[in-house]
Amino acid sequence: MTTLGNLWAFVVVVGLLTMTPGMDTALILRTAAVGAPRRAWGVVIGIQSGTLTWGVLTSAGVTALLTASHLAYEALRWAGACYLIWMGLSMLWAARHRRSNQSIQPIDESPAAGNDFVPGWRRGTLTNLLNPKMGAFYVAFLPQFIPSGASAFAFGVLLTCVHILLGTAWSAVLVLLAHRLRTVLQRPAARRLLDRITGTVITGFGIRLAISSH
Repeated sequence: MTTLGNLWAFVVVVGLLTMTPGMDTALILRTAAVGAPRRAWGVVIGIQSGTLTWGVLTSAGVTALLTASHLAYEALRWAGACYLIWMGLSMLWAARHRRSNQSIQPIDESPAAGNDFVPGWRRGTLTNLLNPKMGAFYVAFLPQFIPSGASAFAFGVLLTCVHILLGTAWSAVLVLLAHRLRTVLQRPAARRLLDRITGTVITGFGIRLAISSH
């Protein structure tokens, strides 16, 4: 397959994977839907920062060391699982104990409520980097699309940047969709339902990460 053919094949495959609903989708939608656009974009950029880190490390061959080291992989896996479970349960707790009169106000009306870019970026980055499955995915996935004779590092980083562009574009669609539906999604009942769904999804991913094998 030619270099251009490899690139287009990667775009098709990773594009389909990007649009598949998962933890990132749930987190972005929930953050944008509750009226925190800056924080939502922080989450988006944080997730893509993690993707860039995994892609560069994989292209440099560093991630292969992580997946080959049982101790390093297990440490990162448990750290990621604990973080995801904590984040998911926090959302479920908030959904259960949020008072209706507090839920009427959108989050972005109060700076103290967390409509900041940095907290969102931190959450998105940690969610991505503390998932060793991302490293394992890149180790198994990226080399298949690097053409023979090409620089593994340069082409690997190029593919990672393509992945980031596709992920950011899809995230923009999600943020726009949540923004259009914000009147409905900011209602107390809808907010509680959204927190329950997102909390359950993230907790589920954390549990699955905890019980998964290397």
